[in-house]
Amino acid sequence: MTDFFKKHTLIAGTLLLTAAGFATRVLGFFYRIFLSRTVGAEGLGLYNMVHPVYGICFGICAGSIQTAISRFVAADVRRGKQIFGTGLAISLTVGTALAWAIMRFAEPIARWILLEERCARLLPFMALSVPFSAVHACINGYYYGIQKAKVPAFAQIAEQFIRMAAVFLIADILLENGRPITVELAAAGHLIGEAASCLYTMICFLFFQSGTPRGAKNAARKGSAALLSIFTETAPPLMALALPLVGNRLILNVLTSAESIWIPNRLTAYGLSSSDAFRVYGVLTGMAMPFILFPSAITNSMAVLLLPTVAEAQASGQYGRIRQTVSMSLRYSLSMGILCVGVFTQFGGVLGTSVFHNASAGTFMEILGWLCPFLYLSTTTGSILNGLGQTRTTFFQSVAALLVRIGFVLLGIPHFGIRAYLWGMLVSEVLLSFLHLNSLKKAAPFTWDIWKMAVRPVVSLILSIGILRFLNQPLAQMAGALRLPAFLNAAFQTALLALCYGGILTVSHAAGQKGMTKAGNQ
Repeated sequence: MTDFFKKHTLIAGTLLLTAAGFATRVLGFFYRIFLSRTVGAEGLGLYNMVHPVYGICFGICAGSIQTAISRFVAADVRRGKQIFGTGLAISLTVGTALAWAIMRFAEPIARWILLEERCARLLPFMALSVPFSAVHACINGYYYGIQKAKVPAFAQIAEQFIRMAAVFLIADILLENGRPITVELAAAGHLIGEAASCLYTMICFLFFQSGTPRGAKNAARKGSAALLSIFTETAPPLMALALPLVGNRLILNVLTSAESIWIPNRLTAYGLSSSDAFRVYGVLTGMAMPFILFPSAITNSMAVLLLPTVAEAQASGQYGRIRQTVSMSLRYSLSMGILCVGVFTQFGGVLGTSVFHNASAGTFMEILGWLCPFLYLSTTTGSILNGLGQTRTTFFQSVAALLVRIGFVLLGIPHFGIRAYLWGMLVSEVLLSFLHLNSLKKAAPFTWDIWKMAVRPVVSLILSIGILRFLNQPLAQMAGALRLPAFLNAAFQTALLALCYGGILTVSHAAGQKGMTKAGNQ
């Protein structure tokens, strides 16, 4: 088994990141439930409103440089630490400057950009978290490049665990002193989590990282002149890749931020009060979307590791490996997404009311469930295209999808309310998936078996739902006898649905392989 994982680093890394992602999201659910019951849906809406500012800063100073570090380290591991050092210096410098700017201009940003003055008191927390994010993003990029996902995986868990522990402790202290819990607590939790992740990755890199290249050791001995030489040598190619990504992500983040800002504004045009608009926005972004994105721990983990894997294969001319990786990734992404359609359409309403005590959250989940196959597919294909150097393609296609969504926000919400935004999300993700697939087919021709990738999972889901409905009465009797809460009953039935789906899909796949082998022998 150990030899298998050594040979299949993509699978091993995906499993590790997926396990960490699931652990983080399970912890995150308890955290979200706590926040929803302490700061309320309106508070969640305000908290999520300031995240676009952080997202823009992260995209400028960290996200793109992390991707560039990952790709260059994968292509040349020998010079990995030199590339990392250059990326870190640039990222941390830019991140510190951005943090100062946000803190200095917090009130104008809140009033004129976010269109909500109450956000001003939350922006300093987001600003201080930017330099911490820059450091741990660069370290994670290095580890992704050498295809060792252990440190980034455990950093996720450390970040979430310490954030929750600190927030729960601060909340207890506030309650003991008779002071109210406000939305600032959530913003402080974000800062604490980023600082914890930064500290953890720094400790791992500085004290538990072996195999420093000889060139790096010599540079350290020679001092600043050698370091400057390394910087001037490695910075141009690193930034040649990072700067287009920075520009791309900046535009994408600006468009995403505009979308987030306009949603409450357009809801007021629909007829809601400001408080109700933020409440609806908080339910969507703080309750429904985390559930929808929960299974994406698998596809996101795979997408993160696909980029260096594909880049390495392309650098060594292993095009057969690229085609095999693409086909496998698409099949797993679609299988996961189709299962999630069944889960959220069948149990979304129960999950919303039982976990958050909010019927609207359940309604949103039932609608957004149809998003999953296309969301997971676009995430995977986008990462592969970036790994193949097709960053310009993914950028223009992502912008097109975002503009479609913004069109639904500006034109649809004033007439149809928040449902128009949900429809826009579905249309945009369908468009983005097909655009990515078309480009990927040209960049790295792969085998597209519609039966294996789509028809077989859909048939398996229909049969699984049929089995679950056939067992509905005995399951209801068992839940009543055991006095299972609604959430545990829904969780049990979800697990049963997934088990049936996985079993039917596995059996059908094995039967198909056996049939192909038999036909080949004849």
